[in-house]
Amino acid sequence: MPLDVILLVLFGALLHATWNAIVKAGKDKSLDAALISAGGAVASLPFLPLLPLPQPQAWPFIGASAVLQFAYFQLVAAAYRAGDIGLVYPLMRGGAPLLIVATSGFILGEHLTGGALAGTMTICVGILTLAFEARRGGRDAIALALINACVIATYTYVDGIGARLSGNAISYTLWMSLLPPVLLFAWALSQRGLVTVATHVGRNWWRGLIGGAGSIASYGLALWAMTKAPVATVAALRETAILFALAISVLVLKEKASIWRYLAGVIIALGGLILKLA
Repeated sequence: MPLDVILLVLFGALLHATWNAIVKAGKDKSLDAALISAGGAVASLPFLPLLPLPQPQAWPFIGASAVLQFAYFQLVAAAYRAGDIGLVYPLMRGGAPLLIVATSGFILGEHLTGGALAGTMTICVGILTLAFEARRGGRDAIALALINACVIATYTYVDGIGARLSGNAISYTLWMSLLPPVLLFAWALSQRGLVTVATHVGRNWWRGLIGGAGSIASYGLALWAMTKAPVATVAALRETAILFALAISVLVLKEKASIWRYLAGVIIALGGLILKLA
């Protein structure tokens, strides 16, 4: 994989871990997730007139992605209510590339080289090392994280194909970002009421804007990379965000980390190095 693609995917991984930490640190995780989704849409709007429209064949994928993103943000909020970011984030993000590696040959007809497969699998092993820590409890958090891993794998396929059909991965990403916040806030209003939602937005809009801009930039970089390299490889490399999430969980959120989390970080870093050398 070219070095410029690797560096941009890693930068996107840092942005992704950061907005997840914003959700985890918030007091109302469901509304914070909706705010971040809306922040991504707001950050996208100024750029839409500057980019070509996605090709017509990409629009069904944009619609399907919006529904999957709605489910994803809901599960993110539920998982962070149930468990630490240092546990939930790796399992949630790590199960997805493992599923993609196992199925990309059948679904996309992509076959990884030996080196790329070794690097991808090493990253997945590192992430799933956290299952040893999971034996001590947190079954609800683990279940929600693994369910969301399936959602992530599904929308990765949808968007990986959609971005390729669109003719412009960035345009696809920005248009795709507009519908999920509509669904999320419609759901929030139906469940929480206008006063609660409006009060939260008024107090925390800046969190949504910062997190949303990071979220959409992170995903745009990943989709662009998927037009340059196999989807499974990019998906695995993107999940090196666990290294950033681990650092944030310990240094910023003051969560306790076991030896398994540190061991997972070392294995994931090794997988990233293998991908670079492949």
